[in-house]
Amino acid sequence: QVQLVESGGGLAQAGGSLRLSCVASGSSISIGAMAWYRQAPGKQRELVANIASGGSTSYTDSVKGRFTISRDNNKNAVYLQMNSLKPEDTAVYYCYAQLGGTSRYWWGQGTQVTVSS
Repeated sequence: QVQLVESGGGLAQAGGSLRLSCVASGSSISIGAMAWYRQAPGKQRELVANIASGGSTSYTDSVKGRFTISRDNNKNAVYLQMNSLKPEDTAVYYCYAQLGGTSRYWWGQGTQVTVSS
């Protein structure tokens, strides 16, 4: 059984920064792609950024140049550095991890990010 444990959410002012962390715990596993999604009230969950096991990344247009996704394969961890935050970044952020070489995946429990203007 794999659990994704997130941390780092909270309240920030517009223009500020937050860093989200997510660690996959459980028996020895090989994690493939990892990602961060977010869901704002009344909206669908959307992909924010993803990172392959080899390190290639992609971002949704609205966060390009402001957010950076990274990972530590030794720790089965993924991070999201969020700079120049905007009120529209307010959402619950979810970590996503895929078992390497399979279509099996897990979600974190979600962490609230609130950006005040």
